[in-house]
Amino acid sequence: MSWHAQLQLDYRLEAARTVARHAHSGPLRILQSLYPEGDAVCHNVLVHPPGGLVGGDTLDLRVTAGSSAHGLITTPGATRFYRSSGEAAVQRTAITLADQARLEWLPLEAIGYNDCCAENRLTLTLGPAAEFMGWDVTALGLPHAGQPFERGSYLQHIEVQGVWLEHGLIRADDARLMDGPLGLAGQRCMASLFFVAGSALARERRQGALDTARDVIAAHALQQRAGVTSPCPQVVVVRVLAPLVEPAMDLLRQIWTVWRAHFWQLSAAPPRIWAT
Repeated sequence: MSWHAQLQLDYRLEAARTVARHAHSGPLRILQSLYPEGDAVCHNVLVHPPGGLVGGDTLDLRVTAGSSAHGLITTPGATRFYRSSGEAAVQRTAITLADQARLEWLPLEAIGYNDCCAENRLTLTLGPAAEFMGWDVTALGLPHAGQPFERGSYLQHIEVQGVWLEHGLIRADDARLMDGPLGLAGQRCMASLFFVAGSALARERRQGALDTARDVIAAHALQQRAGVTSPCPQVVVVRVLAPLVEPAMDLLRQIWTVWRAHFWQLSAAPPRIWAT
């Protein structure tokens, strides 16, 4: 039996407090709102009780944030795309931010198991002064557990409508992509952290983001497999390749910390569930 789960999550600023309201169908839930850094930023944990997707399953998540609201979303564990007999397992996330809204999208990694047929799609729509910071971390197989990614496919789609698009299909049998020096070079974790603005970033803000990220990368063990670029005036992107999730996630969290201070003058407030 296939699952089709849907969740609508809406952030609104009410009396100087960001409030989250949600509605769902199927096995997709939001836990209690938390305010570890005060009323302005609402932290939520997205939970999928089955723990993974098989062929034919679909998760649809729609998030909106009203003017001046600030939400932060994470997950308690990895999203797992399991073996499929042919049908795709699909996760679709659509995020819409009104003018001056902020959202942080910080889920734990997605894992493509051997023989999966996975699609992971993220679409962003931003108002003129809205800002978004999020990451995507993908692990292909579990090679250190004796479960390498030898068959199957993983489709990755990240889009800021009208501004930036990344769309790629990874096939386990594509040796040039999986192991070639211009592909994944034998690494099985790929990760990105991206800051997106609804309008062109001021030159000083964009250059400051590039400089601070480069400083963090230069001091990290993954310095040879990480970089930061600005593909257009509204987007700054960090890209990482690693053999495992943990070092890639460590690097992204460090840059998230300095970018929070740089862009928003906010100290790091790691979600409590990351420490459990």
